[in-house]
Amino acid sequence: MTLAAGVPETAAATEFAVRMRDVTVAYGDRVALDDVDLEIRAGALLAVIGPNGAGKSTLLKAIAGLIPSVAGTIEVLGAPPGEAARRVAYVPQAELVDWGFPVTVGDVVMMGRVPLIGIGRSPSRADRWAVRDALETVGMAGEDGRQIGTLSGGQRRRVFLARAMAARPDLYLLDEPVTGVDATTEEDLMRLLEAEAAAGRTVIASTHDLAAAAHHFHQVALINGRIVAIGPSDIVMNRELLRTTYGGHVVVLPEGEGTIIDDAHHHDDAPAGERHFHEGRS
Repeated sequence: MTLAAGVPETAAATEFAVRMRDVTVAYGDRVALDDVDLEIRAGALLAVIGPNGAGKSTLLKAIAGLIPSVAGTIEVLGAPPGEAARRVAYVPQAELVDWGFPVTVGDVVMMGRVPLIGIGRSPSRADRWAVRDALETVGMAGEDGRQIGTLSGGQRRRVFLARAMAARPDLYLLDEPVTGVDATTEEDLMRLLEAEAAAGRTVIASTHDLAAAAHHFHQVALINGRIVAIGPSDIVMNRELLRTTYGGHVVVLPEGEGTIIDDAHHHDDAPAGERHFHEGRS
């Protein structure tokens, strides 16, 4: 377990999908991430966990090249952020998507192929096959003609994962991919992500669910404006690390009864009045 963000220098020769050194990201005068050092090996299945406003979404966007850093260096698949965009699939939080936009399931998944097709070019037979294959993989075969807005929350998550998979990426950046879905959908989607990691692709996903992180992910990064700790997934049950990550929002119950975290569940800027409770079983 690494408690201050760094990775041992002896790992320097290992292939990394992401490297961040002394990275600071800000929105105007507000610093969202400060002095971040992080190295993520290729093939990792990593959960990013922290309170509302901790910088989880910001971290993913910085790696994707969607927002610039104001200090430090970021290397993604051996290049600066954005230069290897064809090899990276970024999926935003469901709350940020306009589900009323008149687009079909097939159209959404085909969007994942656009970096490979090129702007202004028509999809080939191989592209259409990739879309069908991705939909079948996520359990949405035959649904390509449906309007995206008519789907349930779990179905929408499946479709957006299909869009990412259709791109055939080496790196997945997923912002809360299983938040708010039923247990069956969560198991199905995590099984697919575990398979992608087993095949050597890197999966980095934010989540608020400590139990899911401990059960499904291989590694966890705890953040709150900085990297608090990174290590095996069972660090999410370490009460001292949770106190450091969540501050006064952690309530430790009597021995054996668990830990409760009171945290507004949303992206880095939470709407007023939204509060969720997540339980981590010890």
